[in-house]
Amino acid sequence: MALDLLIVYAAPMLGVWATYMAVRKRKEIKSVAKLSAAKDAGLLEPASLHPIIDPALCIGCGSCVRACPEGDILGLIGGKASLVEPSHCIGHGACKAVCPVNAITLVFGTETRGIDIPNVDEAFQTNVPGIFIAGELGGMGLVRNAIEQGRQAIDSVRRIKNVGKSDMLDVVIIGCGPAGLAASLACLQHRLRFVTLEQDSLGGTVAHFPRGKLVMTAPFTLPLAGKFNFRELSKEQLIAFFMSIVRKARLKVNVGERVEAVARVGDSFDVRTNRGSYRTHAVLLAIGRRGTPRKLEVPGEEQTKVVYRLIDPEQYRGQHVLVVGGGDAALEAACSIADEPGTTVTLSHRSESFGRAKLKNRQRTEATARSGRLRVIYNSSVKRIGHDDVDIDADGDTSTMRNDAVIVCVGGILPTAFLKSMGIEVETKYGTA
Repeated sequence: MALDLLIVYAAPMLGVWATYMAVRKRKEIKSVAKLSAAKDAGLLEPASLHPIIDPALCIGCGSCVRACPEGDILGLIGGKASLVEPSHCIGHGACKAVCPVNAITLVFGTETRGIDIPNVDEAFQTNVPGIFIAGELGGMGLVRNAIEQGRQAIDSVRRIKNVGKSDMLDVVIIGCGPAGLAASLACLQHRLRFVTLEQDSLGGTVAHFPRGKLVMTAPFTLPLAGKFNFRELSKEQLIAFFMSIVRKARLKVNVGERVEAVARVGDSFDVRTNRGSYRTHAVLLAIGRRGTPRKLEVPGEEQTKVVYRLIDPEQYRGQHVLVVGGGDAALEAACSIADEPGTTVTLSHRSESFGRAKLKNRQRTEATARSGRLRVIYNSSVKRIGHDDVDIDADGDTSTMRNDAVIVCVGGILPTAFLKSMGIEVETKYGTA
């Protein structure tokens, strides 16, 4: 009788367990295949902040796998979590937040590819007391993360001695992208004395995205404005949203005002711009990482037909266009221009794969190339830019092709000189936190 009862109760449990193990095994096979494909394609370099999993601590619960908003970036292999599609990871950090045994560390760079990151602490303060960094400059490019950092940075500013207790400005916010906007709203919320300076236009780096570019985001909370559950917006939608928040909050942003120098004066700072100067207790740098666009350094690059970002693909209709680069900006520019009637578009990339670009952009590029509207030249470099042609070297062979415009999307040079002029330390991270 007891044996019969044991069989009755154990059989369903064994069935559930067998089904669970079968599903888990199928997922592991899928993860192994993804990791193998990434290795074969040379797509093993994460573009930004990414997780490192300690196998000695990992218990294989799969919480990190399920938490990733980008899909199956992580997988379970051999009962341990692994980063199976490294090049797709864009630094959400949700995996670390849900790990029950603290087996995940978020790091910048890898052993082979370093990333320059300013020295900041957990309060977003640099090694120079009173100067803070939030958002993309500190390595956090996601809209949600940048907004949260901007808000938290102002919480840190509020703890500085004499903030809110003098006629001097409490903080000067440099940059009005997502981080700068959130910081400015937080200042309004806490009634701080502040000024927000933006050398270009509201939105910061986002404002320079190509027309129609999709901006990946996640639910975020803006001070004074509340919580928003956006998932995917176009550049224009996000900028319009930012502008509506600015109007409702009656936030003043000094657009077109460029900071030229920041100098310490006793316990405060003097911020000098192209329009004047400000004395302040603290400075928050909420600027992008792009800084000065990286150039090709080839003959003919000084011509006006060479630009370093795409704003409107329509202006290249009917032209022969060369796009240089292998990141998201380059792929998006090439495909957007290829969609315009009468264009001939070539995409030149120095490597053999687009390891730094998101999956959606790689798939779009492959489809556009298959349609014949885009020519992709791997392992290539520009040697000369002529008035109506360009020379491109591919695997040692140089060819000349007709050309009306060149768009260079090879990243930017971190504004290191500006940071160092303030005494801020910059460290090259090779797979470290």
